[in-house]
Amino acid sequence: MYLFFRKLLSIFFHIKYNITVMNEGNIPAMKGGYIIACNHQSYADPPMVAAVIRGKFSFMAKEELFKNPFFAWLIRRCGAFPVARGAGDDAPIQTSIEAVRKNRILVIFPEGTRSKDGVIGRMKSGVVLIASQAGAPVLPVCIRYKGKSDVVVNIGEMIPAEDVHIDENDRRSMRNAAKRIGDSMLSLQKEIYDAAGDPLPLPAKKQADGDEK
Repeated sequence: MYLFFRKLLSIFFHIKYNITVMNEGNIPAMKGGYIIACNHQSYADPPMVAAVIRGKFSFMAKEELFKNPFFAWLIRRCGAFPVARGAGDDAPIQTSIEAVRKNRILVIFPEGTRSKDGVIGRMKSGVVLIASQAGAPVLPVCIRYKGKSDVVVNIGEMIPAEDVHIDENDRRSMRNAAKRIGDSMLSLQKEIYDAAGDPLPLPAKKQADGDEK
C-alpha cells in the first residue's frame, strides 16, 4: 500500500512540476536508516523529497492535518505521524528514532516551521537529538520553488553519524551539530541561486527596508 501511494505521488509531482535535481550523485544507495534535513517552504515539500529520493519515508506532520479523516488516512499511508506543537512530550522524538532504526528515511524540517520569504531559519535541536540517539547520518537537502511549476532540489553530501553525535548535557555540542546541518543547507541554497544567477532571498523586513531606500 505504501509503495503504491508513494509511486502515485511521484508520478503526479513529476507531471505537475518541472523538477531539476542538482548533485543527484549524492543520493545515497542505502534505502533507509538515515535522516533527510530539508528547508521548509511548502506543504508540497515532503512529497517533493519522495519524488526525487527512493525509499520508505516517515515524517512529522502537525496534528491539525489529521482532523480530516480521509486526509489523515492518506498521509498516514505515506509515512506521516502527528505532532502536537508545544505539547512538551518526547513521543515524536521516540517515534522518529524508531522509524530510523526500522530502516526508514526520516524527513525533518529543522527550522520547525515554513519560511514565507525563502530564508532558511535557525535550526531547532530536534534533528540533532534524533540523529544522535539513532546513530544516524544526515542528508542535507534544499528545495527552491520558482514560479508555479519550476522546482530545483539540491542534494548535499551525507553528514556522517559521528559528526552529529552530541553530548545532550552540553548545549555547545548541540548548537555545533545543528549549525553543521544548517550551514550545509545554506550552502545548497546558495548553489541553487548562483546557478540561476539570482540573489539569495532576504528576510521580509530587510526587503521592506531596501524598498524604502
